[in-house]
Amino acid sequence: MSALAYLLLQQGHRVCGSDRSHDCGESPEKFSQLEKSGVHLFPQDGSGLTADVDELIVSSAVEDTIPDVKSARAHHVPIRKRADILAGLFNKAKIGIGVGGTSGKSTVTGMVSVICHRAGVDPMVMNGGIMNDFAGEDSLGNAVAGEGDVFVTELDESDGSIALFRPAIAILTNITLDHKSMTELRALFGDYVAAATQGAVINCDDEEAAKMLEIHPQTVTYGIDNPEADLKADISGDGVVIVKDGIRGEQAKLTLRVPGKHNISNALAALAAAGLAGVPLQDAVQALNHFTGIRRRFDIIGTAAGVTVIDDFAHNPDKIAATLATLKEATGRVMVIFQPHGFGPTRMMKNELVSSFVEGLGVDDLLLMPEIYYAGGSAAKDISSRDIVAAVDNAGTRALFLESRAAIQSFVHQNAVSGDRIIVMGARDDTLHDFAEDILSGFKDNRAIA
Repeated sequence: MSALAYLLLQQGHRVCGSDRSHDCGESPEKFSQLEKSGVHLFPQDGSGLTADVDELIVSSAVEDTIPDVKSARAHHVPIRKRADILAGLFNKAKIGIGVGGTSGKSTVTGMVSVICHRAGVDPMVMNGGIMNDFAGEDSLGNAVAGEGDVFVTELDESDGSIALFRPAIAILTNITLDHKSMTELRALFGDYVAAATQGAVINCDDEEAAKMLEIHPQTVTYGIDNPEADLKADISGDGVVIVKDGIRGEQAKLTLRVPGKHNISNALAALAAAGLAGVPLQDAVQALNHFTGIRRRFDIIGTAAGVTVIDDFAHNPDKIAATLATLKEATGRVMVIFQPHGFGPTRMMKNELVSSFVEGLGVDDLLLMPEIYYAGGSAAKDISSRDIVAAVDNAGTRALFLESRAAIQSFVHQNAVSGDRIIVMGARDDTLHDFAEDILSGFKDNRAIA
């Protein structure tokens, strides 16, 4: 929503809004930056909805019962979804590059955007994550108001709104269980790939995504493990990555600043899309060598007393598995603090979440969980983090439920040793980043770790 507000501001609209987190005093820096950019913030009590407001734009997470929605109806102000506005902007672009898939969307969107920006394309961008390369005093970093022909955005399958978009180039990173059933996801992503007017970019390493290869006649495949991929990466023992473009018969050396095999795969997706958009491989790879990542995607907060604290957006089984695999590329115990988001998604993914922790954590590692994040609404609270912890613990992997963040923070400060990595995982809750910073501050302030 903040990214959309920024883009609409840059197009000359007057924008105001409300947020429950702002009313609670959470993430003050984010809201201060929004106000500096020109967004006027009201309490979420309906007072901002007056007769001179042209439209109320809401996210799919906003309930009909909140005062702003009630006030809009009382003043006969039209109400539209965020995705409808974004799709209207995106579908007007000459070259719309859509990034779809269960995991990797924000990172791939950031990568494509950096490539296009450094290639002089001047793209318009809307991202679900904050792009470090574009963050500054006048922007949160999740939107770029470029004036070129290209519009890059990640697309959301969780609410089905991906069906509204008509991309020129459709990127599909993977298809795994998340907010919807696999049957629903296959249908949504299949239609998305078919809608592309110029071409599709598909991860042929992913079993489900690979089933979509025959849908679009102009499909470019990428992969690390599949030798038949059009764009592939050869990774040497010393970490050197050589990207080979089988279509254009070229290759280039890639030196990513962001860790993990999954990010090499993300880079291939971005490079394949850039190729379809006309950016030469050497130029695109050189741009990616400068990519500095997405906030809350394996975001290293810092190290104190020998303990490294990391903040990460991982919240579904696929993302968690990728993050744990990246952590296991280095030595040292891992302490995971995982806050699930939403009772419905947690209920649906329970078995897969348990498996991702049991398979990804070692005998010395530890999972710590507070209660499920609740953003409001009428969800049935018939599952608890305690259920995940019990199943993980019963499978032989150490896990603890701790009711409050204060209890978790106290536990890690008392039990961490030099060489440990502490990673905070979860989605939707912006205060998780602040929590990670608080944990690091505790190590700085309290004592040296043995």
